[in-house]
Amino acid sequence: MQIRPMQLHDLDRLADLDATIESAEYLHLGQADTPAPITWTLEPRPLRTKLIESNPPGDELRFTLKQIVTGIEEGSVLVAEHQEQVVGLAAAQPRAETNLLSLLDLRVDYDLRRQGVASAMLFQIIQQARAAGMRAIRAETKTNNHPINALLGKLGFDLSGVDTRHDSNHDLVKESVTLFWYLSFD
Repeated sequence: MQIRPMQLHDLDRLADLDATIESAEYLHLGQADTPAPITWTLEPRPLRTKLIESNPPGDELRFTLKQIVTGIEEGSVLVAEHQEQVVGLAAAQPRAETNLLSLLDLRVDYDLRRQGVASAMLFQIIQQARAAGMRAIRAETKTNNHPINALLGKLGFDLSGVDTRHDSNHDLVKESVTLFWYLSFD
């Protein structure tokens, strides 16, 4: 297994990476019964039906990756390669106005999960952020993607906020609230 910077020809190889999201649990977001300010509680719960969701890289992500790889935009894109196949991707982009590194994407091929590939790529992203003098790394996830939420928590990311209407007015009902995670270097 080799983790290396992405090259332009790797973009076409991303289609072969099976990044299906599979989760049997979600982080249930509940509103605490307290006066203002609003406080939220999170607890792992089983999903009503197991989540199995295809997760191909969208056009916007592919465009951003190409911009970073060709040097048009700042950022870092790493791929994990095993037997000449791209089996993982980690992409991050600095946000100069806030001195943060924003994690854009982290995906590992379905057959190679739970073998430390995502952790290894994320550790390299963390090292790059520290070396660049960033104050933190920011990541966005959904409550129903329990594997990534567990990984971020394991690596020391703190849950910093929620958005119950990021995608629609019914995110809370659909158990897919957006979570904001931060790993601070202060």
